[in-house]
Amino acid sequence: MKHLYMSAAIAPFLLITPAAAQTADAAKPAKGEAVFSTGVAKGRDRLDSATSTSALRDSEIEVLGARALGEVLRNIPGIRAEYAGGEGNANYSIRGLPLSGTGSKYVQLQEDGLPVLEFGDMQLAGSDTFMRADLNLAQIETIRGGSASTFASNSPGGVINLISKTGDTEGGAVQATYGLGYGEKRVEGDYGYKINDTLRMHIGGFYRQGEGPRDVGFTAYKGGQIKANITKQFENGYVRIHGKWLDDRTPSYQFVPIRVTGTNADPTFTGPTNFNLKTDSLLSPYNSNILTLDGDNNIVRDDVRGGQHSVVKSIGLDAQFDVGGWTITEKFRVADIGGSNMTVRPIAVAPAAALAFVYGGPGGTLSFATGPQAGQAIPSAAALNGNGLLTSSLFLYTKLNSLDNATNDIRASRVWKVGDGNLTTTVGYYKSSQDYGVDLSFLNVLTDVRGDGDSALVDIRTAAGVPVTQDGYLAYGIGGALYHRTYDMNYGVDAPYASINYHVGKIAVGGSLRYDFGKVNGTLYGGELGGGRVGVTTVDMNGDGRISLAETQVASLPLGQPGNVDYDYDYLSYSTGVNYRIAEQLAVFGRYSRGGRASADKILFTPAVNYSTGKLVDSKSAYDTVKQIELGLKYRISGVTFNVTAFSAKTGERNTQVNSNAAGDIQVENIVRGYKAKGVEVEAAVRHGPFSVTGGATYTDAKISKDAAHPEFIGNKPRHQADLIFSVTPQVELEYATLGANFIGTTSSYAQDTNQLKLPGYTLVNAFVQVRPTERVQLMVNVNNLFNKLALSDVEQAAIPASGVVAGRAYLGRTASATLRYTF
Repeated sequence: MKHLYMSAAIAPFLLITPAAAQTADAAKPAKGEAVFSTGVAKGRDRLDSATSTSALRDSEIEVLGARALGEVLRNIPGIRAEYAGGEGNANYSIRGLPLSGTGSKYVQLQEDGLPVLEFGDMQLAGSDTFMRADLNLAQIETIRGGSASTFASNSPGGVINLISKTGDTEGGAVQATYGLGYGEKRVEGDYGYKINDTLRMHIGGFYRQGEGPRDVGFTAYKGGQIKANITKQFENGYVRIHGKWLDDRTPSYQFVPIRVTGTNADPTFTGPTNFNLKTDSLLSPYNSNILTLDGDNNIVRDDVRGGQHSVVKSIGLDAQFDVGGWTITEKFRVADIGGSNMTVRPIAVAPAAALAFVYGGPGGTLSFATGPQAGQAIPSAAALNGNGLLTSSLFLYTKLNSLDNATNDIRASRVWKVGDGNLTTTVGYYKSSQDYGVDLSFLNVLTDVRGDGDSALVDIRTAAGVPVTQDGYLAYGIGGALYHRTYDMNYGVDAPYASINYHVGKIAVGGSLRYDFGKVNGTLYGGELGGGRVGVTTVDMNGDGRISLAETQVASLPLGQPGNVDYDYDYLSYSTGVNYRIAEQLAVFGRYSRGGRASADKILFTPAVNYSTGKLVDSKSAYDTVKQIELGLKYRISGVTFNVTAFSAKTGERNTQVNSNAAGDIQVENIVRGYKAKGVEVEAAVRHGPFSVTGGATYTDAKISKDAAHPEFIGNKPRHQADLIFSVTPQVELEYATLGANFIGTTSSYAQDTNQLKLPGYTLVNAFVQVRPTERVQLMVNVNNLFNKLALSDVEQAAIPASGVVAGRAYLGRTASATLRYTF
């Protein structure tokens, strides 16, 4: 199949004969113009385009001192990013579109104009897991709403595009970064070179290793990436070959116990005794041993310390030629993507004595199962670690066998002289194939709550001394055989699209269409499929020749009873807008768009599919739609940029949501909802001499508009949706130094859709200073969360439980790093 995609990509260029015409790399701007090319038909001055767009250059990104991509994207107006989990599997949305699930459902993350994954919210495999920002990065372009729905599939909310350097500028840099007060060392470099007048190349990458900014007790970060490209320039265009090799391991910081006092409307959150929310996690070398059954029901051992292991090997083609008045653009990439994702996640947090009673009955006793005190009794449950807490947790084991994809996007544009104006027409065809081959296991363990990377597993015995657990395992599964699954899926997407834009004088009017055809097929195995297929069995998991109680609760796959998936879908997306350039410095625009997002793995193992025939029970389950209205103003003069956009959006949503039940225990719920949102987005930049300030803010009024399962939620604010999010970066750039600060913040929001427990608003301050003692040397110090503020990303309980303990995630406390760079 991938060879067919390669042939389809190359074939158009075998027919092209270079002609005597001058073509830049990709619609190069005239001097002074701000040209934008992501999610639009043809790159043009942003003041002539009826879209809301932003761009962050590499020099603007480096001062942020960001470790995760989410930390960078949080500084772009309109983008909501929840990145407390580390480098990967963050949650992204744009404006008021919901974050009801995980990942980036309505926002597509791209590299060099093509999606990293076709769907950004696949289970424990978000697109950002397979992306890294390093010295290869030239800039990040984002388009919010607008034509994103018609110039990319599955992106009705917008597109975020990481654009690589291509060797336009000769030279490069090497740098080393050292964590000040935490364990991480990183080296990286890049180099661009013009081989001759028509041939240039660029190569770069990084490698890092260390424990990371949280105390986990082991080397949690290890790996890096290499990216390279070579460009051949012709008289009428160019051809570029590019490749990427990513092999990187990072930790997945999941939810931890948090004490809460006060009221739902005015809560106070603190860490348990001997557990620091800003520096600790439940990850530890003492609670890392995974025992489960694989996709063939064979015993497999693994280690939570493997964390998020991202492996990507990709190669692609990017080409553009002018032929007979047409500009033909071709983008192709094939990627071999795999790895794993392993972590610890609490599903219930309670006093240790209470859980000893729940699982061990009256007189149940506790002992350490792992760690330096393994085998020793815990004499006082109430005094355990000074906080007396115990968690019933999940080992999340996800083996990413194949997320391979092949993607091709070819388009042709031409500008026609019609009357006094220019008519731009574009036609294109997009085709992709996305695998989703995953083994998933949820395993139930007991763990104590202790910081500094010392958390351990705990055993329970009855009063008569009968073991309830085995080496800290309550069961080698959860709820019988829930979430013990194997997916072997493929998603095919074909999408022809076209656009037309007429620009005459100060007015530009345009519209675009896209028709997505999808083919979904594959096989599933899992106990949830019903029909008596509950896969609970007895296995001697530790091989000691004896069967414990936990070993009678082993989740297995019913390999003789597959679930079939085989359905097609199609939907239309469209967008139309008008732009009026009032003056050279000022423009206004209006736009209406309707875009679709195909359902991916989130509807599998739900009643949406008939697993005997493979067909959808209701064709509406195949995709969700987003309808948006935008009215905007753009102003630009020397030293000042000001953009403001009012927006209104309606969203249909089918998803799975992790929340809590009435008792405060974690559950996974299928949701079918409608949402409405309206608001205003502002972006501004001012530069005067050595001083500059950039910033953005988004005000959103959002609500749940439909919910058949929970009509009481109608009118409520969606969870995590703040009224206001903002970022501001003032800085002063002198001859030998640059210093400044980055402020990011949000007002309060609700933890869950019930609108009870509030998450407090916060403002985080990140400071930076760059010193350039000589022309080629730079020393940079970044301090993130300068004032060490406690800021919560999310909490899974809807209200304060009787125990006064919830499960949530906090952003990192104060961390500092130093970077020494040499430029050549």
